[in-house]
Amino acid sequence: MIKGVIFDVDGTLLDSMPVWDKLGELYLKSLGVEAEAGLRDVLYHLSMEEGAAYLIDHYALPLALPQVMEGLHACMVDAYANRVPLKPGVKGFLDGFKGRNIPVNIATSGDGESVEAALRRLGIRDCFDRIFTCSNGLRGKAFPDVYLAAARHMGTEPGETLVFEDSPYAVLTAKKAGFRVAAVYDPSGEEEQQTVREAADFYLPAYGDFDSFIKEAE
Repeated sequence: MIKGVIFDVDGTLLDSMPVWDKLGELYLKSLGVEAEAGLRDVLYHLSMEEGAAYLIDHYALPLALPQVMEGLHACMVDAYANRVPLKPGVKGFLDGFKGRNIPVNIATSGDGESVEAALRRLGIRDCFDRIFTCSNGLRGKAFPDVYLAAARHMGTEPGETLVFEDSPYAVLTAKKAGFRVAAVYDPSGEEEQQTVREAADFYLPAYGDFDSFIKEAE
């Protein structure tokens, strides 16, 4: 029986991966600088700090590292606060869990300020009890810390807690920690969908009928 639910944000709850793909380009544009083709591929595996350092060096930006990181953060917050949409169909799942009085928390590697801004704009902040972020003293999703913290807050054990994730490595992390996992398809993980399918308890090519899903999950 499912007693608690945890949602990832980027690529799972919000259709936000295109913003991350274009973050460097958007920031450079705000400075009047044109990004070279392929910038997304360069920045994809870099942290925010590493990406900022690359932009300074490669584009000869006359700015210090903290200034560039602040600028990238501002572009990200603006996108979440004004443009990032929900994944199609996810609102039906949130309403379904709420109707069954099943608590729902968020576990994200992203920025808490940006997530809060997006959820409030989209009118779904009250669907979640609390937002747990890896940046708030918790290790990244190669470790289960953020999922375990969310479960403790709900008073649920991993085996009775359902995690919604799109990232292959995060799906594996949650599964190894004993959580039940519903993997959500996102185009950003196209090449690793077979791994996701095999690792998760449930696989959602898209959010469909909630009643059918919950019947199978329980």
